[in-house]
Amino acid sequence: MASIIDINKAITQVLQKSGKFDEAVMASFEAELNESNTRALLEEKIGLNTEGIMNVLALIYRRGRINIDEVCGYFALDRVGFLKYFAQHFKFEYSSLDESSIDYNLARKIPSAQLKHLGALPLKEDEVNVYVAFRDLFDVEVQDQIANIFNRKILKVVVCDTTKLDKVLSKMELNESVSSLIAQIRQEISSTSTDDGGESSGILRLIETILKTAISSRASDIHIESSEKNCIVRCRIDGMLAEIFVFDKDIYPPLVSRLKMLSNLDIAEHRKPQDGRFSVQVLGRDYDFRISTLPVIHGESVVMRILDKTKAIIKLSELGMLEDNLAKFSRLTRTPYGMILVTGPTGSGKTTTLYAALNDIKSVEKKMITVEDPVEYQMDMIQQVHVNEKAGLTFASSLRSILRQDPDIVMIGEIRDQETLRIAIQAALTGHLVFSTLHTNDAISAVARVVEMGIEPYLVSGSLIGVEAQRLVRKLCPHCKQKITLTPMQLDHIIHLIPDDFTFYAPVGCEKCSQTGYLGREMISEILPISDKISSLIAKNATKEELTSTALAEGFKDFFTDGIRRAAMGITSIPEVYRVAKS
Repeated sequence: MASIIDINKAITQVLQKSGKFDEAVMASFEAELNESNTRALLEEKIGLNTEGIMNVLALIYRRGRINIDEVCGYFALDRVGFLKYFAQHFKFEYSSLDESSIDYNLARKIPSAQLKHLGALPLKEDEVNVYVAFRDLFDVEVQDQIANIFNRKILKVVVCDTTKLDKVLSKMELNESVSSLIAQIRQEISSTSTDDGGESSGILRLIETILKTAISSRASDIHIESSEKNCIVRCRIDGMLAEIFVFDKDIYPPLVSRLKMLSNLDIAEHRKPQDGRFSVQVLGRDYDFRISTLPVIHGESVVMRILDKTKAIIKLSELGMLEDNLAKFSRLTRTPYGMILVTGPTGSGKTTTLYAALNDIKSVEKKMITVEDPVEYQMDMIQQVHVNEKAGLTFASSLRSILRQDPDIVMIGEIRDQETLRIAIQAALTGHLVFSTLHTNDAISAVARVVEMGIEPYLVSGSLIGVEAQRLVRKLCPHCKQKITLTPMQLDHIIHLIPDDFTFYAPVGCEKCSQTGYLGREMISEILPISDKISSLIAKNATKEELTSTALAEGFKDFFTDGIRRAAMGITSIPEVYRVAKS
């Protein structure tokens, strides 16, 4: 991979060969050129505008002297915008590689393994031409091999985002690997004249393949959806949905029916949402799958949450909180009584944080009881209650009962209504330490949310001792992340938030991170301890602005600050922090 010094040399060579600039201008440009001011000098000394800079970089990219990540990283360019400019400049076609732009029947004329090896993808053809996207636009040998396969057509090179290209090729290879299963399923459906898939061994093997693929990809959820023509399987990996399989529509009914049977759901009911769960061993480990079905236009949307039953409870110190936030949260968990709320969007790890906190403070001297829907992980020395709405065992009724069990610490999986919230607050006021979760956008909003649910402000101020809010950002892949230098404009917005010693990185993409540039996720958090001053403001029903002002004066650090500090440590990227934490 080229360094910024190599790129600066290449830029200088292009400018000199153009013959448009005299020796004095070039000498001044080279004398002041360093690792961080290339774009500024191109604008000030050479007099290039954005299009002029794009033109110079396109010439270097055309010669194979720089890759797309270096272009965009060093010069703060939009990836798609640069590729479109490059394609237009050299009279290539550009493709976004979305589903409508790919003729999969054409692509399947070449084995997917061979396409992946060559880094090529046939997209479409007409009477004269065949249009092919390439990973390396400058590899003439690969282009000759593809041209020989389509020897009656003229080869047209298509410019595309290579990260997307690798994803499409991987997906094609995966779909090809299950083609024999699909043929078996169709044969079984035809021979039994049924669409329930109940006895179909092909369907069972397909489900096993989907589960294995999702788990090996580190997915947290599996989405099975029907469109007008297809059955689409997507997985949520590091918080982002990725398409894994695309089947023809005839595979959808037996696949969903079999999943319903595994989860003890009514396979004949297609008009109402249903919830269930099943357990199965995948890749030698035991997993629970929580399944939810929802009627949609073209059938039912099925979502499965993956729960690893053998996964150890994480330690509080391993959650990923920075030292100051960890110290604040640890102090809150060791308070003898009061209510601690953990807030954040769905799938942000709230339950994991609660389990870590309980695991950190449990002891034989304390009676600890939880009420959850469902109990996700079993813990020693803690009594766990599984909510059963059908049997009348709700959060509120469970909470009333467990308070008669003489607990010291109570954990409520989720506060869903005013009744549960009021009982929880009464428990906190009568000497119990209460943990629970709430869905709010940030820590300070949790205070207003509790009041909005109908609880008197003076009760909130007397019971609430702290709020921890969290979200998850994707971690940069350690195998391919690339050091970058931020532009002065980018630095101006965040300079007051970053430490003296900092290094920023950008995502690149490699085989180990499935070309995303990210591998795994980490929590960013904000901790709001309820001080005497903030408690007094809550009792007076103060506005969010007043609470925020006081909290900041007392050292409160919000999501964005926490995220920027992690970006400065090379854990995540600046765009990822903006995506997750900047409103």
